[in-house]
Amino acid sequence: MKKICLMVLALIVLNSCTKNFEEINTNPNQITDKMLEQDFNLVGSSFSVMLFNLMGHQIEEDLCYDNWMGYMGSPTPYVAGVNNTTYYLRWIDAYWNRIYGSVMSPSKQVIQLAEEKELPLFGDWAKLVRILAISKLTAIYGPVIYSNYGTPGLGSIKYDKESDLYNNLFTQLDEIETNFKANTSYTGFTKFDPSYKGNIASWLKLLNSVRFRLAMRLVKVSPTVAQTQGEKALADPVGLISTNAENFLISLNGEVMPVSMISFDWNDTRMGATMESFMVGLKDGRMNKYFAEVSDASLVTDHPAYKYKGIRSGAFINAKDDRVSYSTVSTDFKSVQNRRGFTASEIAFLKAEAALRGWANAGDAKTNYENGVRLSFADWGAAGVDAYLTDATSKPINYIDPKDSKNNFTALSTITIAWDAGDSNELKLEKIITQKYLATFTNTLEAWVDFRRTGYPKIPHVAKNDSSPDWGVITADQWIKRLVFVPAERTGNTAAVAEAATFLSSGKDDIASRLWWDTTTPGNF
Repeated sequence: MKKICLMVLALIVLNSCTKNFEEINTNPNQITDKMLEQDFNLVGSSFSVMLFNLMGHQIEEDLCYDNWMGYMGSPTPYVAGVNNTTYYLRWIDAYWNRIYGSVMSPSKQVIQLAEEKELPLFGDWAKLVRILAISKLTAIYGPVIYSNYGTPGLGSIKYDKESDLYNNLFTQLDEIETNFKANTSYTGFTKFDPSYKGNIASWLKLLNSVRFRLAMRLVKVSPTVAQTQGEKALADPVGLISTNAENFLISLNGEVMPVSMISFDWNDTRMGATMESFMVGLKDGRMNKYFAEVSDASLVTDHPAYKYKGIRSGAFINAKDDRVSYSTVSTDFKSVQNRRGFTASEIAFLKAEAALRGWANAGDAKTNYENGVRLSFADWGAAGVDAYLTDATSKPINYIDPKDSKNNFTALSTITIAWDAGDSNELKLEKIITQKYLATFTNTLEAWVDFRRTGYPKIPHVAKNDSSPDWGVITADQWIKRLVFVPAERTGNTAAVAEAATFLSSGKDDIASRLWWDTTTPGNF
């Protein structure tokens, strides 16, 4: 009887426990799908993270195109000094994984949910973020997985040929533009949008700006498409990003600016020698907004009035401590809350190039060029732009590494700043792209794109070239062209990778293969 009573008591207790099990064991701070349905949270909550992941960090940027383009240089001899910065690949897949894991995957879910919840504009917004992401990814690898991404039942997921990809992106921009223009007063994005606070007109200006940027990429390989798409962006009454107040800023979501973390917390990056050559030589007023002066005067005996010292791309480095005393980035970066994703100065320089090419509605090349410089100086809070724009004598300087003369170089560029109507279009373009290069600090991928498609700015080769047949040989007169397809794809999507390699100019998946728009045609006009 005693046992029966105990069993009954246990059942009562068990029943009382299980009766409120869901309520008791639900984390009161955890957001459920049901709760997220309120105020569009279920479809909107992913956007700040997707936008954040459009940009990279140390491996994706600092040790790749930040270094290759001479913006930054590493004092650290990673892997015995043989690494991405010297053209022997150690890191290949970081940005690929970031884009597919943190942008393409969540955007797929958003697009599906937007359809289910009958919130089509959220689907369009997610598609625009995808375009922002994939347009950056294809600039690094070339062929990428896009039109077939997320297609169920495919054993091998095919890559998009670049020519097909760009046509697809332009078509999707058309569709998104149509839907956004029909709903300019829509406010559903507001609380999920750290960049434009849900303003549809601002996103339309960014859309036009992206169209313009992508059009210019194709100017040598597909000039008719380039001009058609570029003129479409220029003619749109909504306009493009034209003031610094309209810049596309990407929130750091409370994180530390990557270049600040790498420079100050880890002591793993410093000013690039190419930036020293250009900025010291041209007496650039943005220098102290980008970088910090050195305290050791012996490092700058070649230009004591400008106390900045950089590290050459692919430098010969024995020990990290040798160059930790070189210029860090400016301490201002310790407190920034966002990154520049697209700026008015970039648009001004794109318009200057378009004007040289005779595109309709591009305006005057000189006016656009000078406006680009002015916008950049104002954006960075730099002084002296009027004197800078009239300087017709200052030129990039030769670089001297006080620690190892093997890293020295003679400046390849003899460019000056002041616009000269008598210059050839080729020289005018070099001025435009050089100033565009100097303006795009901390968002440097497009500078690598411009360099590959135009040959400008004229930058030195890496000091130490460790390229090999393992990843592709970069000859002494050339620069790295792309990253190779990632290991997981090479082993898990083998047939598709093999086909994608045939889309490349050389038919080889290596770092010497030019992307579709990176032609061998000499000159730009």
